[in-house]
Amino acid sequence: MSTQIFDTTKKAVGQIDLDPSVFSGPIKEHLFYEVVKMQLASRRAGTHQAKRVTGVNGTRKKPFKQKGTGGARHGTLRAVGMVGGGVAHPPEPRDYSYKMPSKMVEGALRSALSLRNSQSALFVVTGWAPSKPKTKEALKVLGFFGGASVLVIGNKSDLSLKRSLANLPQAKFLPVEAINVYDILNHDHLMISDKVVSTLTERLKRAPSRKELATAS
Repeated sequence: MSTQIFDTTKKAVGQIDLDPSVFSGPIKEHLFYEVVKMQLASRRAGTHQAKRVTGVNGTRKKPFKQKGTGGARHGTLRAVGMVGGGVAHPPEPRDYSYKMPSKMVEGALRSALSLRNSQSALFVVTGWAPSKPKTKEALKVLGFFGGASVLVIGNKSDLSLKRSLANLPQAKFLPVEAINVYDILNHDHLMISDKVVSTLTERLKRAPSRKELATAS
């Protein structure tokens, strides 16, 4: 399949072939849920913590005698029932991250790209390489492509472009190596540099299954 290449004013300046298995495949929404859940879980810091009795600094002396006070017996001021004491069953640091099979992640990426393409919200852009960071100019370019909620995919070397978008809360720049399902779905439009289409295709290209080959023959 082929699609148009646009310049920074959304003027068509050419054509580019897109692999249909990457940009026009089946949209598997159940994979969106699984992969986004994994991504957000991996971002959790997991640094929550409270001290048990053994972790509280303080005297080990018995606060008052065992009998004759009319109150409950206590052996330490660090006990759970004392003010400033420890916490029973406290939260402890943990790692929330987990991994999914790479084929599922790649399938979710293909589905996300296909979804944006089916919505006419995926644009292949050429020539967007500002000589120095300019937020105002970046906002002007984004206006041609549907507003500020745009994810821009380019090369790691596009530092001026990255910095031009850094102060726009609804826009984000990612190098092609960091493209992910969450950020694609979290932005209304997707702009991909024509220089990285081949890299993205090579990463996500899927060989036809036996069933598809049998149907084609």
